[in-house]
Amino acid sequence: MSRKGLFLFLATGLAWGMPYFFIRIAAAEFSAPMIIFARTLVGAAVLIPLAIKRGVLKETLKAWPYVLAFAVLEMVGPWWLLTTAEGGNPSHINSGLAGLLIATVPFFGVFISYFYIGDKSVIHPKTLFGLAVGFIGLVLLVGIDSVTGAVEPIWVGAVILAAIGYAIAPAIISKKIPNVPSEGVISVSMVLVAAVYVIPAFLNPLATPTAKPSADGWIALAVLGVVCSAIAFALFFELIREIGSMRASTITYMNTVIAIVLGVTFLSEPLTPGMMIGIPLVIVGSIFATRKHK
Repeated sequence: MSRKGLFLFLATGLAWGMPYFFIRIAAAEFSAPMIIFARTLVGAAVLIPLAIKRGVLKETLKAWPYVLAFAVLEMVGPWWLLTTAEGGNPSHINSGLAGLLIATVPFFGVFISYFYIGDKSVIHPKTLFGLAVGFIGLVLLVGIDSVTGAVEPIWVGAVILAAIGYAIAPAIISKKIPNVPSEGVISVSMVLVAAVYVIPAFLNPLATPTAKPSADGWIALAVLGVVCSAIAFALFFELIREIGSMRASTITYMNTVIAIVLGVTFLSEPLTPGMMIGIPLVIVGSIFATRKHK
């Protein structure tokens, strides 16, 4: 990997490892619709001018049905599931575990590549080994921590459902509109998602009727919009150009580490027995499942 590729990989990993931490802070004061609306509004404000400058907006709008499907599966559903799962008092699920579960995106991507895109090359003995190891890691993670009361299985399922959405969304773009630039797809998607959440956000902007947003809450909202949405996607576009989409997908492993470190260090989230056993297995399994084997 070149120096530029390494820089982009580290920068993107940091930008996409941070959302779980800041969602946890913002969700204590703002409602899920308000958080998602703010993220996408800011993201659209940054990325739409970029799409216009590069002349990709018109081409993207022609493919609006697939862009809408992408927006629903990549943002409308997953961002609501994630934000709601990390909300509550106490939180339903901690930020580190949310990051770990989202790291299973490449894991589900293998199945989608085989059955939907038709890429038969993904089925290899080492790939199957990786799938098995990753699944065992998830079972141990959910099983051990459920017994100890550390997690609620229903919210683990919600985040895994979000991961499935993350895996399906780009596959639709890859199969149906592979020639439409990513900048256009993401920027238009953010406009669509902001439109979906604008009314719910203003009807119910706060986490509780008596909540009074603090400076920390507003800062978290701003970081989610500017850094974790607009800048993160812009960096990811450049990363894909530099190292390719397959290798770029492994950014989720770095996201997990950052999410766990931030959660344990600043939010006093515990490193549970299930996480200590399940995390290595999920990461090793995901690496084997997504790596190209000869």
